[in-house]
Amino acid sequence: MRYDLVIFDNDGVLVDSEPISNRHLAAYLTELGHPTTYEDSIRDYMGSAMHRIHEVILERSGQRLPEDFDDVFHARVFTAFERELTAVSGAGEVLEKLAAEGVPYCVASSGSHERIRVGHRATGLDRWFDDERIFSSQDVGRGKPAPDLFLYAAERMGVAPERCVVVEDSPLGVRAAVAAGMDVYGFTAMTPPAKLAGAKGLFSEMGELLGLLG
Repeated sequence: MRYDLVIFDNDGVLVDSEPISNRHLAAYLTELGHPTTYEDSIRDYMGSAMHRIHEVILERSGQRLPEDFDDVFHARVFTAFERELTAVSGAGEVLEKLAAEGVPYCVASSGSHERIRVGHRATGLDRWFDDERIFSSQDVGRGKPAPDLFLYAAERMGVAPERCVVVEDSPLGVRAAVAAGMDVYGFTAMTPPAKLAGAKGLFSEMGELLGLLG
């Protein structure tokens, strides 16, 4: 293993949540008078923290989203997670292998701590993540594409940024990892490879990851 810490994004990398959450986000924004397709949501918000949604809507429309927007959206998404959410194929096997080999790993997600834990419980991935391995944009002032979250995770895990590798599936996440001075591998299951420019390497099946990490 060439790295001392593997940092996983969560949504779309560990749990197959992006189709669910972006479907509900597009529907809710449209309901509030901001017409948004599923494709729009993927393009504009995939991989971003909640504050980015508020910022984009305000910039485009001059209107603020309701104060309870985050709570209503999360309630809808969490209900859907309980019914529909699955782990990304192969994610459990990768985590099992890293744990067996004693390779440090963690998750650093734009999602809230609650969202991460709900998703992990629904998919059974919670067995691989204690509280010390979970980091959220809630823990820092700025979410991706700022490097703050990845730098915070590395600091808490006691590893220098240049010894970390990030596994990401969103353009915002790749930009954040590069800005943090970390290598990043782009997961292209949902994202066109061209949109993950800056990644050290690309892969489309989770089973390919361990070979890339060396």
